Amino acid sequence: MEDQAEKLREIMKNKKENPVVQKSTSVKNPLKAGEKARIITVTSGKGGVGKTNLSVNMALAFARLGKKVIVMDADLGLANVNVMLNMIPKYNLYHVIKKQKTIREILVETEYGISIVAGASGFSQIANMGEEDRKVFISELDSLSNADIIIIDTSAGVSSNVLDFIAAADDAVIITTPEPTAITDAYGIIKIIATEYDSFNMGLKLVVNRAKGAAQAKGVADRMINIAGQFLNLKVDYLGFIYDDTSVPHAVLRQKPFMVVDPKCKASICVQHIVSRMDRNKPGDTTGIGAKFKKLFGFSPEAGKSV
Repeated sequence: MEDQAEKLREIMKNKKENPVVQKSTSVKNPLKAGEKARIITVTSGKGGVGKTNLSVNMALAFARLGKKVIVMDADLGLANVNVMLNMIPKYNLYHVIKKQKTIREILVETEYGISIVAGASGFSQIANMGEEDRKVFISELDSLSNADIIIIDTSAGVSSNVLDFIAAADDAVIITTPEPTAITDAYGIIKIIATEYDSFNMGLKLVVNRAKGAAQAKGVADRMINIAGQFLNLKVDYLGFIYDDTSVPHAVLRQKPFMVVDPKCKASICVQHIVSRMDRNKPGDTTGIGAKFKKLFGFSPEAGKSV
């Protein structure tokens, strides 16, 4: 894997030395080239625990701190970021994979000060592309690096794509609820991460959603963190919790972020605290998103060959 990473770094270095400037008609304020984004992956062991809701509302909270934020919907076949925002994008990642559009062209600016990249079921076709096509697609992904924050909303569960997104992230946020099934499934994804990646500090962070209070959430977090450290040799940081708040389902029915519908509700305040904590604790080193996605593309150490 280190050889693959080195190969990709060489590709990205050549790209930066010979940049290709693309024009975008979808975003009012074109992004500046050359800057590096912080990549935050949001994932869960099971569906229905609030993953997409957290992704979208975190994006709004970062935007309110003056950050330029992109939410990428990477839920394969069940993309719903646009549904939560009551949007029907004309183009999505499928059109990028088919080389019909660039990622800059499918970026859609929302009324809430964030941009989204809509997902598509054809995203899995990336695995079948040849090396040259992979290089082109990496360049497309790297064009998003000029945002300040890229939040990747993955599918639930432990598919290889989810693990790839986690490995590519500066911060991997795992969301669970106090329900026993959600806790079990969240621990399951943490265990698989520990098995697949030999690294104590993967930047894993835990959020407990729909908690009755701080004590309940901390009890859930402490158990998972202690087990991960003791039995899996994996560091997991407790990022915070979100109250079980009736404002959240009401906002979902209206297809609006709950931070917009009721910015002073308990859930909104919790998300603001979580984002403020993340903003204070920035990762020490970030690289372009193209380099971060090396695990999605599998370059061999020898030029001209793909694995």
